[in-house]
Amino acid sequence: MILSDADILDRMEAGDLVVEPLDDPDLQIQPASVDLRLGREFLEFKRTNIPCIHPDSEQEVSEYVTETKVEEDEEFILHPGDFVLGTTKERVEIPADLIAHVEGRSSFGRLAVVVHATAGVVDPGYNGQITLELSNLGTAPVALKPDTRISQLIFTELRQAAERPYGSERGSKYQEQSGPQASRIGGDEEFGGDQKSGAER
Repeated sequence: MILSDADILDRMEAGDLVVEPLDDPDLQIQPASVDLRLGREFLEFKRTNIPCIHPDSEQEVSEYVTETKVEEDEEFILHPGDFVLGTTKERVEIPADLIAHVEGRSSFGRLAVVVHATAGVVDPGYNGQITLELSNLGTAPVALKPDTRISQLIFTELRQAAERPYGSERGSKYQEQSGPQASRIGGDEEFGGDQKSGAER
């Protein structure tokens, strides 16, 4: 079952579903979703001299990404073909009996801006800010202003609460993240790391 606005408000009032800061519930809570705003931090992929990124290596993230923080009243320009990691302003806490899906707002989609490449799922038990995988599929640069509602979360109730919610085991490598986080896939078991698979939020 997908939660309606009334369901979302009930769960938030009960305290087991958290979306904060929710400064304007009347604006941010939609009929069956919650709008999330764009944060100020971005990770931009460099044009670099390294031949490629090896997920299973000990490469420093700083070798291929650079961090940008947009000051108040400034904008981040997303150029055609760009791929950057952004973050939501809000942090969330998802209870064990819900799963959330990150979607872009249709108004940004009509500007050719997408908010996730593959990481559209927020697992039961996750808490923290959400990393957005921002791309411009269009032909013109688009100005992104922090605090703008750019994405939305849709909540689905599970038939049973997850027995091993995110954060309960090793492998919850993005739990309690703040700001955009680069990939930590090198820690996965299939790459020789010691972490079991977890959501890529």
